[in-house]
Amino acid sequence: MITIITVAAVLLYSGVIIGWHLHTPRSYLAIQAPGADNRPEGTARNIDDVFIGEFFMKYDDITSDLTGKWTCFRGKRLDNIIVAPEIIRISADDYPVLWTVETGEGYAAPVIYNGRAYFLDYHEAHNADALRCFSLETGEELWRRWYRVPMKRNHGFSRTVPTIGEGYIISIGPQGHVMCCDPLTGNLKWSLDMKKVFNTEMPKWYAGQCPLVDGNLLILAPSGEEILLAGFDCRSGEMIWSTPNTLKYKMSHSSVALMALGGKKTYVYIGEGGVCGISAEEADRGTLLWETSQWQPSVVAPSPVQISENRVFMCAGYGVGGAMLQVGRQGDKWTASVIEQYRPISGLSSEQQTPIFYNNMLISVLPNDGGGLRRRLVCYSPANLQTPIWSSAADERFGYGPYVVINNHLFAFSEEGELYVYEIVQQSMKLLKKQHIMDGVDAWGPLAYADGVLIVRDAHTVKALKISDLKFNN
Repeated sequence: MITIITVAAVLLYSGVIIGWHLHTPRSYLAIQAPGADNRPEGTARNIDDVFIGEFFMKYDDITSDLTGKWTCFRGKRLDNIIVAPEIIRISADDYPVLWTVETGEGYAAPVIYNGRAYFLDYHEAHNADALRCFSLETGEELWRRWYRVPMKRNHGFSRTVPTIGEGYIISIGPQGHVMCCDPLTGNLKWSLDMKKVFNTEMPKWYAGQCPLVDGNLLILAPSGEEILLAGFDCRSGEMIWSTPNTLKYKMSHSSVALMALGGKKTYVYIGEGGVCGISAEEADRGTLLWETSQWQPSVVAPSPVQISENRVFMCAGYGVGGAMLQVGRQGDKWTASVIEQYRPISGLSSEQQTPIFYNNMLISVLPNDGGGLRRRLVCYSPANLQTPIWSSAADERFGYGPYVVINNHLFAFSEEGELYVYEIVQQSMKLLKKQHIMDGVDAWGPLAYADGVLIVRDAHTVKALKISDLKFNN
């Protein structure tokens, strides 16, 4: 009896399974194969595909009589020193805040051009890099161009300063996406994905390299498998020249610096692997002139600073400290050697900001491992990089905060959101005023100035301060 029931149950369930496989519940259903939906070829999208500049929103437009410019990282002269025609107001009164903008987490600083301010942002809710344009006078957003690029926060997102000129603004996103737009209309002109084109490996904390413009050429250091440096036409994006990466450098957080060394115009770059000089002259532009692996920190953010016609100061954090590089030339033969090197506890250094060379002084903020002067503003003579000639008071500490020279005054912004103004007097400084600007959280973004307006930021907020009595014609 049990056997009969067992056999019947097996037959019944076998029939159900066979019927389920053979039966078509809807006669109009058909198997879908690739291409069966007639989708145009090439429109399939993977989750990590990035279409640079694909989205755009125009909010408003303005006309402005302002003509001031802060065109790139460290300003037009590439030295973080400004000679402004207007009088900078230095008084006990607080500088008024013109406007405030909330941002995604990051440290990307603005450029300023003819009454407009631009900076790169990251919108976490949309997983998007966004180049944003604002009125310098009111802070009203004028346009925004963005593209989706999913990332995880790693001490913030955006870090780079764009570069701007007549008819173009060029940004580098955290993952190496280069975007060129029309600065007035926001129209996309061209784009470049350094990871895809050059097989660039992004640095640990995302791209920190700021784009450099030399004449009509955009200079980038992709440090990819085959290309170390390259020059591109700013308006078309066409690659004009390139330097083979025979040195096998990887991209660092440091930016390319333009110098005149040994009587020759040179691009100086600190990559992960060493320091090199590449010709910036038309006759042999892109030619590797010299290199050294004597100084190769694993992490470097500050850019190199020219001290004389044959010397370059370099520094990095994480215990590396500072170094002086000497470049030599005999005919067509070049040499480069580190003639001095020391730990941060023993001399001038910086972990994030690039020092300023002014009045024969190197101005910096010492890193957290800088001994008793850590986090304090310091001045050193290039003739003695291990003994400071001046330092700020014990309660004047800045962390990784930025600083800029404007008309013989140093404006220094602490990472906690305090603005200090010093008068530069011979080989020292005199504190003139201090102002609480914001309850700062990692206020590390470089400062920008034009038309009497100083722009500061922390990880989440951008503020514009009016530091001159220059009148706006609204």
